[in-house]
Amino acid sequence: MRLSTKGRYAVMAMTDLARKQDEAEGRAVALAEIAARQQISLSYLEQLFARLRRKGLVVSARGPGGGYRLAADARATRISDIVMAVDEPLRATRCGVGKSGHKGCMAGGAKCLTHDLWEEMGRQIHSYLASVTVADVLEGRLRPEAKVAA
Repeated sequence: MRLSTKGRYAVMAMTDLARKQDEAEGRAVALAEIAARQQISLSYLEQLFARLRRKGLVVSARGPGGGYRLAADARATRISDIVMAVDEPLRATRCGVGKSGHKGCMAGGAKCLTHDLWEEMGRQIHSYLASVTVADVLEGRLRPEAKVAA
């Protein structure tokens, strides 16, 4: 899976935004505040939020007290949407469409022996991230439950 800092940082920032937006009773949250809390470069966050805004995941407010708000409730904001909005394809294969028009990582566009394994793993990861919302992350619903001894 190719998940670079763009995808990770976008999810971190959106989760921080959702938490602070709730604490601020819906007011916009400044990117500088998110950058400081999450230790992410402000200029990098500005680039990410421009993409998130274009994809309709956040709305911006200008002027004093300006910043960003989630465009939808945290319960409706899926992690997969955030990752995809910053141009992070959830791919586990190295395959792409070559000059010949074939999709494969081998010479001549052929698929490698393990192609289907990695392709399915990418689908599973995307499915999982599509099942998780920002609210799930904030509310800690992703922690493994303590196993009870039998």
